[in-house]
Amino acid sequence: MIGKIIGALVGREMDRRDGSGGIKGAAMGALIGGGLRRMGPLGMILGGGYVAKKAYDRRRASRSL
Repeated sequence: MIGKIIGALVGREMDRRDGSGGIKGAAMGALIGGGLRRMGPLGMILGGGYVAKKAYDRRRASRSL
């Protein structure tokens, strides 16, 4: 279950970078989530770290304004 959540968050972050919304982010999240689950704990750590860094960068950018 945690893998699906991390996959969805990674897909959302990748979709935000692209600028367009919709199916592309959901598909990327599903594909990446499956890949991260197959990698085991290392994949979950990498995916979680990616999402955490993006959230940290976004928060830091909003504070500097």
